[in-house]
Order: sequence, then C-alpha cells, then structure tokens
Amino acid sequence: MTLMSRDQQQVTRAAVPVKKPPMARVAVATTVGTTIEYYDFFIYGTAAALVFPTLFFGALGEAGGLVASFATFAVAFFARPVGAVVFGHFGDRIGRKKALVATLLIMGVATVLIGLLPTPAALGSFAVLAPILLVTLRFLQGFAVGGEWAGAALMAAEYAPPKLRGYFASLPMLGPAIAFGLASSTFLITNITLGDSSGAFMEFGWRVPFVLSAALVIVGLWIRLSLEETPVFLEAKARARAQEAAAAGRPAAAREHRTLPIWASVRRQWKEMVLGGVAFSSLFAFFYIGTSFLTSYGSSVLKLERNEVLLAGVITSVFFAIATVGSGILSDRIGRRGTLLVAGVAGLVWSFVMFPVLNAGLTEEGGSFLFFTLGVIGTLVVAGLSFGAAGSFLPELFQTEYRYTGAGLAYGLAGILGGALPPLAAATLLAAFGGGAVGLMLSGIAVISVVVLAMLRETRGSDLAAEDAERVHAS
Repeated sequence: MTLMSRDQQQVTRAAVPVKKPPMARVAVATTVGTTIEYYDFFIYGTAAALVFPTLFFGALGEAGGLVASFATFAVAFFARPVGAVVFGHFGDRIGRKKALVATLLIMGVATVLIGLLPTPAALGSFAVLAPILLVTLRFLQGFAVGGEWAGAALMAAEYAPPKLRGYFASLPMLGPAIAFGLASSTFLITNITLGDSSGAFMEFGWRVPFVLSAALVIVGLWIRLSLEETPVFLEAKARARAQEAAAAGRPAAAREHRTLPIWASVRRQWKEMVLGGVAFSSLFAFFYIGTSFLTSYGSSVLKLERNEVLLAGVITSVFFAIATVGSGILSDRIGRRGTLLVAGVAGLVWSFVMFPVLNAGLTEEGGSFLFFTLGVIGTLVVAGLSFGAAGSFLPELFQTEYRYTGAGLAYGLAGILGGALPPLAAATLLAAFGGGAVGLMLSGIAVISVVVLAMLRETRGSDLAAEDAERVHAS
C-alpha cells in the first residue's frame, strides 16, 4: 500500500533543509574518529602480542599464554555485532552523530582503564580478577567499534556525491592504517625511551599508550561534535514522520515503517548481511594476521628485536594507507565488486608466498628485518584493497532506515569470521604445522570471499536518497 504519493515525497524532501558542510570537513571528522577508535583497538592487539602473554597469562607457559592472550583479543569481535545492533538502532532512529559520540566515549574509557589494570601478581589471592577485568574491558572495546565503523562509513557515504562516493567513503577507512602506524609509533617511542631490555617497559611502559589515548579521545569528540546529521538521514526521518501521519488510524500492517531497525534489516535484507559478512571475512583475516599475529611472529619466531617489529609496523602503515585510498578511487572507476574481486585474487596469491617472504634469510640467530617488513606490507596491502571499497559498498547495500544496523551487522559478522577466529587458529596451526598451514587457511578464506562477492550486486553510482524514495513509493 502506498502511504505517500510522489508529490508528497518531493514536498517532504524539499522541506528538509539541506545544509551540507564541505566534504573535507566530513572527511576529517570521520577519519579522526575512526583513527582514535582503532588506535585504542590496536594498542590492545600490540600488547596482546608483546605483553599480555607474560603479564596476564604467564602461568600457562609461552604457547598457552599466547593462545590465551589472542583469545582475549578475539572477545572484541564477538562484541561487535552486539554494538552494531545497539548503536545501529539509535543511529537509525535518533541520528548517526549521537551514536558516533557514544562509541568514542565508551572506547576511550575502556582503553584508559586497561592501562590502569593491576596484573595478577599485584592482586595476590585475587589474581583471577585481572584477566576477567581485561576480558570485560576488551568486550567494551569491541562493543564500541561495532557501532563505530558503520556510522563513520555511512556518514561519509551519505554526504558524498554518488560519482565520488568510493573515494570519500574510503577516507574514514584510513583510520585503521593511521591508527596502526600511530600505535606502533607510540609503543616504539616508549620502548626506546625506557630501553628494550630494562624491564621498565614490561612493568609500566606498556601502559603509557593506553592512558595517553584519553587526550586523543577529547580531540576526537571536539571534532565529531562539529558535524551535523546527513541530509539523506534527515530526509528519511521526514518521510517516516509523513508516513506515520498518513498511516494514522490504519491497520498495523500499514504502519510497518515503525518496525525496529534490527528486525527490518534482518527480515528484508538478511541475504545482504550474511553474504556481506562472509565476503569481507578475508579483509579481517589478512588485516589482523598482519597487525597482530605477525607482530607476535616477528618477535617469537623470527627473533627480531621489539623495536624492529614496531618499526616495521610504522613503515607498513604508509603502504596500507595508500592501498586503502587507491581501492576507493578504483571502486569509482571499475565498480565496488570489481575492486573487491581484485583484492580477493591478490589475497589468494599472497597467501602462498607470505611465509616464504617472511622466512627469507631465516637462520638460527633469527630472521631478516627487511623480509619481515615486506611480509607485513604485502599482507596489509591486500587488506587495504578491500578496506577502501568496503566503505562505500556495505552502506550502499542497505536502505537508509536501517543502513547503520545492516552495514554494522554485516561488518560485525565479517569480524567474527575473519578477525576473531583466524588469528586464534593461526597460533595453533603455526605451533602444530608451521607457517604453510596458516597460508593455506588464508587462501581458503580468500576463495570463499571471491565466490560470495560474485553473488552480491554492484552498487556503484547509486543515489541513496532517490532509491529510498522509490522503495517507499513501491511499498
């Protein structure tokens, strides 16, 4: 049943004051926000590889401590869908901006508290509380990131002109690249200042990046509060109010627009959520293998100095950022699916050569800093090729009324499939079968992603507001 005529829709759309800020301002606000969120997220990953196995799980032995540490790392990925549902609901109902402010606050508080956590040794008979608190705060980090990514991505996508949406939506995706370099730099500077072998780093130096994140959060809030809601969202809200007025006194079926975003997205576009989650699982697999697992691999297997491992992360972040923006630009030229298929094929090829590159020059004394750096660069370039196009592709798949929820759930599912499980499995596979087994696992994930991507529609050039209006007219 049609609740609004085309003329009513045009009047509603015209009644919404379209006050667009410069795209540069939108890009800065969304990129700074995601950078801070992922900085907080990444310093945990770095600490999970270099610090937590010894400080919080030392009683389990070297291998057991590493597995337990990455298990706490994985907890955040299971929290992401929860965050996507909660923040998606409020983001789709009351606004993207308010939800994004909340995610930044929660992430900031959780990260600072991790930096202040007592170790099991300090708690004595209450030692078990230390890992429990660590897991709880890690859950809150994942909860916040579950609402952050979709909100930042769709805010950039909804503001951007259709022909350049791939480029502008890739800019918030720079956040992970910048954050990875920033997190590595912070740990590197702290380690150099305190001395690699002094013991001060393990005692209190690792806490510095966590506590200092409070300053970044304050800056991020100031910038994020300067943005207004997107015109696309305001038009959708105006249509919803008009529909509600038109549906007054009608049966419940005619008031379907009041359905909760989570229910509407699952009922109407569950296929896009499931397929999108599976398709982007390879993004997370390469991303977290490159940022967390290889950090541990370089330190424990290749026997590189901690400063060398961290410096490799700083260098890699530059190439990661270039690949991310390049992917967004390419998606405006050849399409979202085409770009993502290129990334999938690149990932399939790289999975077979990654460990031979990492292990090149390996002797009893250890591995090569040069080849380790090249290995990390290759892995994160593959991830960047997917990251850039994801910023526009996932938001374009969903309707405005539940775009925050739908894109966030798809991204959260991808995080579980590719970000939580592969790094955890990689530690076990490496110990049992060697690096070749990890590469084989990545190749399988890449193949599945390529197959599923082929099942999704191309979205390049879509007019988000116009498509929403057409859907309302057809309802």
